[in-house]
Amino acid sequence: MLIIAGIVPVAEIPLITGSVQMKDDSIVVDGHRIPWSQGTAAMIAAALATTDYLGLEAPRAILAGDTGAGRGSRTLYKYLIDNVAAIHPKVLALHYWMPDLELMHQLYEKVDRLQPRPILIADAASMYAAKAAGLASGFDVFTPDCSELAFLADADAFHPAYIAKHLFEMDSDRNPELIETAFKLKGAARILLVKGPRDLIADETGILEVIDGPDIPAMECIGGTGDSITGMCSALLFGGMNAVQAAAISAGANRIAGQLAAVTPASSISSVVKQIPKALAQVLGEQP
Repeated sequence: MLIIAGIVPVAEIPLITGSVQMKDDSIVVDGHRIPWSQGTAAMIAAALATTDYLGLEAPRAILAGDTGAGRGSRTLYKYLIDNVAAIHPKVLALHYWMPDLELMHQLYEKVDRLQPRPILIADAASMYAAKAAGLASGFDVFTPDCSELAFLADADAFHPAYIAKHLFEMDSDRNPELIETAFKLKGAARILLVKGPRDLIADETGILEVIDGPDIPAMECIGGTGDSITGMCSALLFGGMNAVQAAAISAGANRIAGQLAAVTPASSISSVVKQIPKALAQVLGEQP
């Protein structure tokens, strides 16, 4: 089972869980229709497009509404803490929520006791919480962008807003150095998929794969394109690929999906996600 957990910015949505369906430009979970313009919903849509293509069971989502007060995030943490052993997913992919270091510790301890142990992937605020709680090296995959990588490589930062370098000073040419530092400081998962002009896949030995084509500059302007990579990677891990394969294929397919969609800065992530099956077919050398 692939579980994707995170919050959505809709205050009135309670904690919901269930298999995911897609309808037009929304995902549907437990009767609730949620637009997948970016964030957790975009990640789920990309994962669903991937599992459909691979002929796998659809992802199951565990979601809660939270617009910043934190109540939905705490409800989501506590639900997972209480139920993850019974659910026992093959892959647990964590996305947006308000970071809570104590609750992250409790969840990690529950997951770490399971046999077989679920594959753990984190992006966005769940990645921040894992790193700040000192748990990064126990995760299988992180999917940071350039500024998030700087956070992982900063021994003292508890959030990307407080990294030693200002965001406008970030330079993707420094990514190899930051990757090395993140692993040295135990701020990295076992595999990093660093999203940027050149997508880098790395482990503690260094950079393993570089994906830099096709080059689609407009993708940098579209909200959710990083979320779609993480969704694909989660689904490919669920399908049995190792973490390096899943990261490289999802990064490459995301670029091709953008090319197939002929994206512009005004495009939405939905146009990219709709091309994921064709993009995966190209990367995997299959017919769509």
